[in-house]
Amino acid sequence: MGKHYPIGIQSFEELRKGGYYYADKTELIYRLVKTGKYYFLSRPRRFGKSLLISTLEAYFLGRKELFQGLAMEQLEKDWTAYPVLHLDLNSQKYDTPESLERILDKNLKKWEAEYEIEPQIPSLSLRFVDVIERAAKAAGRNVVVLVDEYDKPLLQTIGKPDLQDDFRATLKAFYGVLKSCDASIRFALLTGVTKFSKVSVFSDLNNLADISMDHRYASICGITEQELLTDFKEDIAQLGEANGMIYEEAQQTLKQWYDGYHFGAECPDMYNPFSLLNTFAQMRFGSYWFDTGTPTFLVETLKHTHYDLHRLTQEQTTSDVLGGIGSMDENPIPLLYQSGYLTIKGYDKRFGLYRLGFPNEEVEKGFISFLLPYYAKVGKSESIFQISLFVRDVESGDIDSFMQRLQSFFADTPYELVRDLELHYQNVLFIVFKLLGFYTHAEYHTSKGRIDLTIQTDRYIYVMEFKLDGTAEEVLRQIEEKHYAQPFLSDTRQLYKVGVNFSAQARNIEKWIVN
Repeated sequence: MGKHYPIGIQSFEELRKGGYYYADKTELIYRLVKTGKYYFLSRPRRFGKSLLISTLEAYFLGRKELFQGLAMEQLEKDWTAYPVLHLDLNSQKYDTPESLERILDKNLKKWEAEYEIEPQIPSLSLRFVDVIERAAKAAGRNVVVLVDEYDKPLLQTIGKPDLQDDFRATLKAFYGVLKSCDASIRFALLTGVTKFSKVSVFSDLNNLADISMDHRYASICGITEQELLTDFKEDIAQLGEANGMIYEEAQQTLKQWYDGYHFGAECPDMYNPFSLLNTFAQMRFGSYWFDTGTPTFLVETLKHTHYDLHRLTQEQTTSDVLGGIGSMDENPIPLLYQSGYLTIKGYDKRFGLYRLGFPNEEVEKGFISFLLPYYAKVGKSESIFQISLFVRDVESGDIDSFMQRLQSFFADTPYELVRDLELHYQNVLFIVFKLLGFYTHAEYHTSKGRIDLTIQTDRYIYVMEFKLDGTAEEVLRQIEEKHYAQPFLSDTRQLYKVGVNFSAQARNIEKWIVN
């Protein structure tokens, strides 16, 4: 009988009593609770934040029996029980000003009933103060406050500034209680996907220690490579057998698909726990994490900020940018990083610059595929099908069908895109060529006014250049004059040189010439 994989289980008690697999994070949790008091942690969705909150709740309630066999059992000697106030904002829909007030009121009523409090005031934040102080007095011990997905109301209102401003004001006052009630609080942790640092939610909470990029807690959520190779050795072997792979191939495919997350300059390789556990449970590789969430708000932000998608593969920024979301009208990168679609790939210590990129193939392929219908004339369910047709064209040497298909992607370009037409066609070409690269060998380069591309298949090599408002003849001549095809002249495969002109007036590919 294999492991019980805790798919979708966020309760530490259920996980432990049910005999499910648990990556032991309790040594890190012990360090957290013994060395500080107020914390904030940002991690992508389905990365184990709710389980971390539940584990802390069990610890502070003194549930020693749940920690049998874990590091905490040996580390903790006292097992003192504290009153715990656990606020979960995750599974609600926040679409009206009243929706947030209702969930806060519901939790306050539950706590007020538990501590026999008759609310005398209508203010949510002042009622929260009363609950904390009365709970501490009743227990004779300070209170633990755990907030799961603190930012859910804010994420759901991206693109709705009035409603988001209303939620900000409510949450600022509510979370601000954690500072004003310091004398009655033992420990507090807020978790979320993002940190809205410059939009007032955290302005009254400057006592929170942000451990999102702290190397000491980098592996507190997720599964490290060491944990994978130690705890899942038999599972990897079984996965390989089920998919016709030897052990090393299965291990490498897991790494390629689900590894690659780094939450700081010194963070070990972190695997996405949701995708990893689903893969072992089903003994099949799949886009488990990506398929559970639709990052529509991310795409809208990219389009709204006129972001050059080619930068996704070469973005560099500082920890100040990564650590907080200021004005998303100016920079979508913090949101992409904190949501898990980009991660840290390198660090330049001299300049304090982080190099970003897609964490793994699941995210890269899923995200780029998801982008296509938002930039080109393609149905939302057709991205991979359309790319498969492109692949068949280049594999069969049918460059005219390839170009005609590409031409159709630019049909009916909206008039509002005319002023950013060059960026628009660069973004569409980037998406298409990036997706082609998963099935063929494709190299893509861009500069002002032109794009060049090389595609290699078993039988053909294509050296292509795209230019805005030139002529196809000029582009083909430039390929010849600059010897772009030089590296392939001795190759036995058939070589095609393709010059393509993109017309601003036609808002489409005007002409191509194949040599």
